[in-house]
Amino acid sequence: MERTTAGPTITPFAIQAPANRRLALNALGSLGVATLFGCGGGDTETTDTTDATGTATGTGTGTGTGTGTTTTCSVVPEETAGPYPADGSTASNNTYNVLALSGIVRSDIRSSIGSSTQVSGVPLTITITLTNTSAGCAALSGYAIYLWHCTQDGNYSVYSSNNIADNYLRGVQATDASGTVTFTTIVPGCYSGRMPHMHLEIYPSLASANNARNKVKTTQLAFPTELLSSIYSANSGYSASVRNLASITFATDNVFSDGTALEMTTMQANSGGGYSASITISIAA
Repeated sequence: MERTTAGPTITPFAIQAPANRRLALNALGSLGVATLFGCGGGDTETTDTTDATGTATGTGTGTGTGTGTTTTCSVVPEETAGPYPADGSTASNNTYNVLALSGIVRSDIRSSIGSSTQVSGVPLTITITLTNTSAGCAALSGYAIYLWHCTQDGNYSVYSSNNIADNYLRGVQATDASGTVTFTTIVPGCYSGRMPHMHLEIYPSLASANNARNKVKTTQLAFPTELLSSIYSANSGYSASVRNLASITFATDNVFSDGTALEMTTMQANSGGGYSASITISIAA
């Protein structure tokens, strides 16, 4: 899949194809400071449980406690981090690591660290709750979630040697006693060849969320198509997203084509003039 726009060409880091069941489709183009790539998927692992009486302790400092109510949950699918996780891994042949930066632990990810300039886009708060399939879907507190996604026009920060200092739309938070984190961000755009999505990595503790080698899960989040189409159409900054979204479906997306049941957020307008999204995801801790 390819996205080509006018502007001087920069040479991105070499891409290493993820070793997953579903290979990532790379979207290569030039946009002055932007070179975009599609993000492929990984194997889906599912675990169900109905035992809600136990207490689980994950690797590191994260813990989960059962509620005593019989529940069922499944492990969220493993997906590729894509070529631009900027998490100290060798994706894109780039070992740059935003997780090591002072200030990466933050709830509002709309600006680069140390900057007050926010990226443009429709405001969005997204709440993620993490639970444990090994302990009756108990909340996992003390785990860390690293979230990142593209801008309203489909660009990622930290995707070439030219914009290392730009690290907007990336941040880390530790789950609270309810297993929950909330990020303040913008509605992600839709670039050519992928349905709109966000990436996240899960770490067993905030202290361990400093390098990709410590992660216990990588996945992606999906968003309701009809609502995003409405948002894109009503906001001029998403004009490219209108065209791109009209050209793809979940069935043809190389990550979500095998289903979105465990990765689909619930999303609605909020009283602040933006939108709120939420999702509960599970791992086997």
